[in-house]
Amino acid sequence: MLMSALERIRPLDVVAVAEAEERQLLLTKPPGSLGALEPLASRLAGLAGTCPPPLLEPAALAIFAGDHGIHAQGVTPWPQEVTAQMLANFGAGGAVVNAFARQAGASVTVVDVGVASGESEHKVRPGTRDFSQEPALTRAEVIAALETGIAIAAQLADGGARVLLTGDMGIANTTPAAALIAAFTGRPAEAVTGRGTGIDDEMLDHKTAVIAAALAKHSPDPSDGIDVLAKVGGLEHAAIAGYILGGASRQIPVILDGVIAASAALAAVAIAPAAVHACVAGHRSAEPGATIALAHLGLEPLVDLGLRLGEGTGALLALPIAASAVRVLHEVATFDSAGVSEK
Repeated sequence: MLMSALERIRPLDVVAVAEAEERQLLLTKPPGSLGALEPLASRLAGLAGTCPPPLLEPAALAIFAGDHGIHAQGVTPWPQEVTAQMLANFGAGGAVVNAFARQAGASVTVVDVGVASGESEHKVRPGTRDFSQEPALTRAEVIAALETGIAIAAQLADGGARVLLTGDMGIANTTPAAALIAAFTGRPAEAVTGRGTGIDDEMLDHKTAVIAAALAKHSPDPSDGIDVLAKVGGLEHAAIAGYILGGASRQIPVILDGVIAASAALAAVAIAPAAVHACVAGHRSAEPGATIALAHLGLEPLVDLGLRLGEGTGALLALPIAASAVRVLHEVATFDSAGVSEK
């Protein structure tokens, strides 16, 4: 499944990009007046291989969930059982992400790819190993998680989704996210490690030291996305990377949420560089690693509100912005058709 998806990921269609850029100049607005929305719409035309690209509806959010062996190292004050409890909350529709999804008109799919408790058809294993002591995952487990993400993307696309949104849940998952970002970007642990759900200075110093020691111990290879995921990643990170690859293989845009999605996108792009063309940065997480990861990917976030919740909330807030960028190419009249004089 992984190889099949990778074979379908292609570069942007330069003809469709040029057509979109030309059309932007003909619409009843000053050139460049929509700022970042104009190059975004052109890039999505290139992704789809047609101008205008498909409207970004229906929208589908997938929340990938997993637990982490690194939790045992005291990198968060939250108990691990909160991961499973929040999955129940998502299912009942009571989380912030559910409220935002209802507002945005997006479906929500919850995927237990690695929660420590309970049963799930998609579970690869009940949480990762403690990567301060040993690699978090085997290569086979990473590939299984990648293929879960690819399968969920295919399922949602086959169900009619024209834009995919990333979501995540996993207590302690900002620790592997920071480790992934450091490994892929070459930045030190102290530059990419943040406070996650809100830790004090002492715990932040400890978390940073745990990440730095693990990177030194395992020496992950940034040219091998699977290797980095196996050594210091999480199951939800790997599944999101697969979800991105799955969207890219279908030429469907994927709106990234926060730092977990950004770290997963680094892995996806290490595996298939052209997958970056499918990625839309939904928002700038308050986690410092998110900004570093997005800069490394060459992506500029659409929303900057200081969010650090995760779940997919930032991606949902960005959805109408990205959708509006595409709708402009569909519905705005040209100067000629509207009888409006140009300058």
